[in-house]
Order: sequence, then C-alpha cells, then structure tokens
Amino acid sequence: MMEIAYKPYIDANYESLIERIYPPRVCIDNETYQDCTLVKVTKSLKTGKLKAKGRRRICQLEMVQVLTDLDLVISKSYISSDGRWFMDVFHVTDQLGNKLTDEGLIHYIQQALGATRNEGLQRVADRFKSRHVSTEHTILEMSGMDRPGLLSEISAVLAELDCHIAAAEAWTHNGRTACVIYVDDGANIGRPIVDPNHLTRIEVQLENVMEAHHHHHYHSRAAGVDERQSVRVTDPVVGRTHTERRLHQLMFVGGDYQRCGCSCRQEEQACSSQECDEPHVSIEGWKGKGYSVVNIKSRDRPKLLFDTVCAITDMDYVVSHAALRSEGIMANQEYFIRPKDGCTLNEESEKRMLTKSLISAIEGRLSHGLRVDVSTHNRKGLLSEVTRVLRENGLSIPRAEIRTPGNRAIGSFYVMDAAGEEIDPGTLELIRKEIGGSVLMINKSSSGRSTPRLLSASSTISMSGSIKDHKPRLSLGGLIWLKLERLSGNLQ
Repeated sequence: MMEIAYKPYIDANYESLIERIYPPRVCIDNETYQDCTLVKVTKSLKTGKLKAKGRRRICQLEMVQVLTDLDLVISKSYISSDGRWFMDVFHVTDQLGNKLTDEGLIHYIQQALGATRNEGLQRVADRFKSRHVSTEHTILEMSGMDRPGLLSEISAVLAELDCHIAAAEAWTHNGRTACVIYVDDGANIGRPIVDPNHLTRIEVQLENVMEAHHHHHYHSRAAGVDERQSVRVTDPVVGRTHTERRLHQLMFVGGDYQRCGCSCRQEEQACSSQECDEPHVSIEGWKGKGYSVVNIKSRDRPKLLFDTVCAITDMDYVVSHAALRSEGIMANQEYFIRPKDGCTLNEESEKRMLTKSLISAIEGRLSHGLRVDVSTHNRKGLLSEVTRVLRENGLSIPRAEIRTPGNRAIGSFYVMDAAGEEIDPGTLELIRKEIGGSVLMINKSSSGRSTPRLLSASSTISMSGSIKDHKPRLSLGGLIWLKLERLSGNLQ
C-alpha cells in the first residue's frame, strides 16, 4: 500500500525575501575615534533558529572577507550574537594607518556588507571589481601530498592541454598542498572551457600527476600518514566560495592539521619567553552559559582574523561573541563558541581537533622562504615557464599567487632551496631573463624591521625582524561585555 505524506510547502525565495525586508544596517563612523574608522554592522535574523545560526556563520565570514579583500587593517573587533540578531564592530584603517575617507570606498563597503546572499558583490562599484577573479573561468581544484616541482608539473600539463591560466593560488603546509586555478580555453582566451572531452582530459591528466606522487610516497602510507588527494573541475559559477576560504577547506579535508605538532601549544604550557611567536590556543568550558571559550595568542600578521574565522566556520562552530585586538606585534583573540548543534565542547578529542585546526589555519599562510614578485606581459604558458625555471634551479615553491589583470601578469612566489638557505641573486637575474618583465626580491621592509599588519590583507610581507617585548593580555572576557553594553546603547 502506497503511503502518502504531506508536508508544508516553503517557497525557495522565502529566505531571500526576508533578507531583503531586513537587510543589515551598516554604519561607517569617522567621528568617534581620531585614529581609526568604525565599521558597525547590525542585523536581525528573522528565520528559524537553526537557519539563523547557519546564516549568521556565513554572514560573519563574509563581512571579514570583504574588509580583508580591501587590504584594510583591523586593529580591534567586537562580535556579538544571540542567534536572532548580531552586532559586529571593526576598528579599521588603510595600509598607511589613516581613516577611510574615500567616498567610493565607503560606499563599496556599505554596499558589500549590506548585500543579501543572492545579490552578493555583483552590484558593487566597478572600480573595486578588479580585486576579484572573474566568474567566467573554468575552475580547477587540487589537493594532495606536497613535493618539490609539483606546481611546475601541474602548470606544464595545463600548457600542453592548451589551457590559459587566468589566476592561480597554491598553498603548502605540513606536507600537504592545495591549489585553485582558473583557466580559459587556450584557443579562445577569456572564455571558459566548454568541450566535455577537453575537460575530461584535463581532469585525467591532473589526477595522473597527483596520483604519481602518492605512489612515490609509499613509505608515508606505511607510516599511517593520510595521503588523500583530489582533483575537481567545475564550470563557472556565480557566488562561488571565496578562493582563500576554499584553500582552507581543501587543506582541512586533506587533514593537514593531523600533522600539527601542537602538543606544547596549550596556553598553560606557553613558552615563557616574550620572543615566542608561535600560536597558543586554550579552550575552556563555560557551563553556566553553554559556551566554550577559545583564547588564541599569536604573532600578528596579514589576514589573521580571516584565517581564524574560516577555521571556526568550516568546522561548524557558531561564534556568539568575540573580542580581538593587537598589542604591538602580537594578536589576542577570544571567541565564545558553540557547535552547530548547540552543545559545548566536552570531549578532549574535540578540543584537540579544534586546537590543531586553529593552529594549522594560522600557520598555513605563514610565508617560508624568499618572496619573488613578478610582473610581465601576460601570455599562454607563463606560469609553466616561471615554475620550470625555479625548479631547474633547485628551488621549491611553498606558496604562490598569480593573477592576470588586462594584458599583464602579476605574481608572487615564495621560494626556497632544498636546505632552506637564501637564494643566489644570480638566480633571480636568470629568472628575469627567462620570462622578461620585472622581477623583485623582497626580503625585508625598507626600515629593516618586521611590519605587522593586524588581520589585514597586505600584499607586502616582511621576512625579517625580531620580536620586541610586548606583553599581551591573556583574557578579554571582562572587556567584551563592557564594550558590547556600550555598543548596544550607541546603536539603539
């Protein structure tokens, strides 16, 4: 006997309709403080409890992403939510430490932070669209075990298959690698690859490259090391996941955190030296409120907030409250979180996994080696040429990023030799002659000191400098409630 089940019909556009009725309120305040601009975002979440929590997690990450992509320096941030509403405040400046006075930039921030999920960033001002990769590209995602020359092999295969690389970004950490590449049809640059046979050949060849390396490391499997590898080819999509967040996801799924040697990174075991800049994480339960309190102390660096929130979000935790600040070159972050199901973190295994994931997310972007900036005329096979020259000179690439605005190709490659030593300047000259254009080696800032940029997206990274004596506060619990009470009064 056939059973007939009835359930209420819910229009798919209902949630987006609610978002349009109750959009986020964005306030750009240049009056309260003399040395920074306040970006305040408040929103009421008029949906079911679980949907509200899920949407809150996405909103929170999207807001940090918008500010990060604009190279803004966030010196402090306060976050609060009760599941039905949220209020986020960011203290921001530009890269020179000035307030935000550009009307076009302010308007962009208001639009981007106030955009609904369906609108995304599609309606923002044209002058800022160049910061994002176009959606009209075929997307290649790869993850697996790392080895010297892997990026060179991947780019060589794509060149042979007549793929033009429009943009690419690759990370390596704890013996794993993740890479996202945007490609066009080499015969029709600017257009995605539509031939299904061509797409199949690309996927098969890339799988062969990744799989060959996995077979090469048979001893790792014998030692119980996770060697998951994946290759994914997707069509152009609107509203796709942010590239760097996707890299975090690929690293996490690949298990880079499993190799995290963080047994001595707990807060109570933190090294007593003021020059210790390794990240330290402590997790404590707050049973009275149902929160788990996560404290993170680490050296400040670009995109620190983004990387931390990515890790928390992608592990299905909800941030109810948070306070973040920099003190000198150190950064302190305190999060009051719950798992998505509303429970607290009770199992030690859950705490260890979260600790390892946070440390891996923080350390994964740290740049090892020497940064080489390349700017030259855009042409097919350029990434293959650059990586081939680096490989032939015995250099590995722990991190790389390249984009092609207009007819130019601009890229940053972090390179190091097998021994981790400095690179011979003659090698850079060889690279310049090989690819043409300009090649710039960046080893230290003009002042000769480290130049930390709190939670920002600065494209200049200093590879030198010592840590000075800055004593951070170990807890922000008392501060957060005082600040949130004041902010609640100001926003009413």
